[in-house]
Amino acid sequence: MATKKAIESVNLSDTFKDFKESKKIDKATLVNVIEDSFRSVLQKMYGHDDNFDVIVNPEKGDFEIYWNRTVVPDGEVENEAAEIALSDAQKEDPDYEVGEELSKKVNFADFGRRAILNLRQTMAAKILELEHDNLYNKYADKVGQIVNGEVYQIWKREVLILDDEGNELLLPKSEQIPGDFFRKGESTRAVILRVDNANSNPKIILSRTSPDFLQRLLEAEVPEINDGLIIIHKIARIPGERAKIAVESYNDRIDPVGACVGVKGSRIHGIVRELHNENIDVINYTSNIKLYIQRALSPAKINSISIDEEAKKASVYLLPDQVSLAIGKNGLNIKLASMLTGYSIDVFRDLGSDSDNEDIYLDEFKDEIEDWVVEAIKNIGLDTAKSVLDTPREVLIEKADLEEGTVDEVLRILRAEFEE
Repeated sequence: MATKKAIESVNLSDTFKDFKESKKIDKATLVNVIEDSFRSVLQKMYGHDDNFDVIVNPEKGDFEIYWNRTVVPDGEVENEAAEIALSDAQKEDPDYEVGEELSKKVNFADFGRRAILNLRQTMAAKILELEHDNLYNKYADKVGQIVNGEVYQIWKREVLILDDEGNELLLPKSEQIPGDFFRKGESTRAVILRVDNANSNPKIILSRTSPDFLQRLLEAEVPEINDGLIIIHKIARIPGERAKIAVESYNDRIDPVGACVGVKGSRIHGIVRELHNENIDVINYTSNIKLYIQRALSPAKINSISIDEEAKKASVYLLPDQVSLAIGKNGLNIKLASMLTGYSIDVFRDLGSDSDNEDIYLDEFKDEIEDWVVEAIKNIGLDTAKSVLDTPREVLIEKADLEEGTVDEVLRILRAEFEE
């Protein structure tokens, strides 16, 4: 029996070591948890723990328990947890007298297998509660921030991701970008959407579809945003399809749109790849709502706008060939413009102008001319086909910083349009 009890005691010590090594709990907290666990078991056994001293040494994984009792005359013991008969005390030391206090070191294994099992269960429950609290506190303050993690398990409705400390994070299907495909073991990024804590069991919910995810990606790629030189006023997203971003700079020397896009799209390209080729439009924010809506409906060119501020509605009038541009493929452009500006937008054909000799905006050629080439030409003040054709070839090459072959191809495409 003694050997069995000794084994149980050693195993209990090993359990403490396991907690110390695997749970990432600081020394002081571990001591408190173990001591509280002992006292909880003692309270269940004796009704209180007032007469016990518990000393824990987490470094060595051991502990000591001292049982303090008052010596009383034989036959007058009323509380076994707090009193000991004189004859029993004198077995420990013949010099004990009534009224003195006997403090004896006890082996917890002597309390029996059930007490040891109860201790382990109590300690495991307290450790789990502590871990839950730590996890909740860690992530509750990080909502809206990007986290990197390793894909651990893939299910139909969600993906389980582990952070660098092995904490479990959940990416629901509804928060995944269409086209997201995950492989076990690969690294992925997402923004912390919320922290649920039902029944003190925290669940960290991630998102790759939230506008916050796009904003954090921009902050990482564009130093001017991170430094506060450029402000992101609003982001409207249809994940995996298209997004519109309104930005503003309080420094006249900084072009907020150009800074966000980068030279030849260098800054925005990495974000587009992360979002599975989600088309991103960056526009200059303005408090002038008519101009704001006009920019939000880009690349469409607007003739006039009528605003109902009370109803938050805008009626937009365009030439017939601009209506489809304003609406966009599957209605995405006008939907995003509404989301960005907060106004419900209706578009109408403006038939009051003679359109026989109308010029054509460069944006309408993006199916034939690469976007960055169109933007390079527009950046030198040319935004229509005729304005480009009227500009000397050498000026286009020099000011737009384009290769000769690229300029010749652009001119060929534009001329063909009018020849038709």
